[in-house]
Amino acid sequence: MTLVNNEEREYWLHSMLKIASPVLFHLKDRILKKEMPVEMKEGTNREQFSHLEALSRLLVGIAPWLEKKCENSEEEKLRTQYCELARVAIDSGTDPESPDYMNFSNEFQPIVDTAFLAHAFLRAPNELWEKLDARVKNNVIVAMKATRTRKPVFSNWLLFSAMIEAFLYKAGEKDWDPMRIDYAIRQFDQWYLGDGVYSDGPEFHYDYYNSFVIHPMLIDLVETVGDQYNEWLEKKESIIKRSKRYAVIQERMISPEGTFPPVGRSIAYRFGVFQTLAQHALRKDLPSELAPEQVRSALTQLIKRTLEAPGTFTDSGWLTIGFCGHQPGIGEGYISTGSVYLCAAAFLPLGLTESDPFWSNPPMEWTSKRAWSGKEFQIDQCL
Repeated sequence: MTLVNNEEREYWLHSMLKIASPVLFHLKDRILKKEMPVEMKEGTNREQFSHLEALSRLLVGIAPWLEKKCENSEEEKLRTQYCELARVAIDSGTDPESPDYMNFSNEFQPIVDTAFLAHAFLRAPNELWEKLDARVKNNVIVAMKATRTRKPVFSNWLLFSAMIEAFLYKAGEKDWDPMRIDYAIRQFDQWYLGDGVYSDGPEFHYDYYNSFVIHPMLIDLVETVGDQYNEWLEKKESIIKRSKRYAVIQERMISPEGTFPPVGRSIAYRFGVFQTLAQHALRKDLPSELAPEQVRSALTQLIKRTLEAPGTFTDSGWLTIGFCGHQPGIGEGYISTGSVYLCAAAFLPLGLTESDPFWSNPPMEWTSKRAWSGKEFQIDQCL
């Protein structure tokens, strides 16, 4: 069956649903904890965190597609089905009576993935939040607030606490805490190093956390609550400008073959590395030097190179730990099966309609493909 008229979009859609289906269908039947394998580094205990990781990280990537009505009738039928699946999955994971009830209150990791869930609600406020019934909404609010009993790590984790509070504000909770948001915004302004790059904490780490967390969450924080305080609103323009510069850097990192450097920690998140680039495509505010179709062409090749590597999925369809295929040795002590579903963040542009230039314009070679084939390409300039 042809789901859409665009071959590349159809490939993205099939890929996204292949990743999403095991998580959502098992949660629908409330058997996720029973059936999902939890692969992790020997000697670590990640079972108690992995299921919330899988749900929240998946939803943060597919939320824009769930939120936007599709122009193609077959795709719209699918979207409607998966919206309902996602809402049922949220109920399964937040209902204390459910066998799949997730850990929001034990140890520190739940702060991270409750924030990804909050981010998903902000990206699909109608389909993922407003359409929940009152009982489920109440369970979600209780789960969100349960994370307040622990302090975040002095790093990108500050943004997790802030994102949870931004969602509580958006949900109409009177006791949302502006201090946690203010602290995160001010601290990251101090951690800005230049040329679109933030330090993740007091010391710089050469990794992809500017894209996994920092730029996407900073932008959606100021978009959600920025107008509440002038100090936040004043930083909005620079936050977006810095992120757009990082998107330019990201596009140039995609090789002619659709590969990228395996640098830094958490590279088992695979193409989730490119969330910042994908987010600006979704926002339709890509920098002037990036045509939407060249970003699509680059990301398509990247997704193919990654997902088609043997061993990326188990025989029963779950993602494995790896960068290109199954490479469990690259999984740090905090990585488990659920963690790697952050790769879904690259699918954000599926929230654009099929007729949008991102999807409808003809393919275009990306920067490194032009550069390495001897063709003219635009020189890079720092911010």
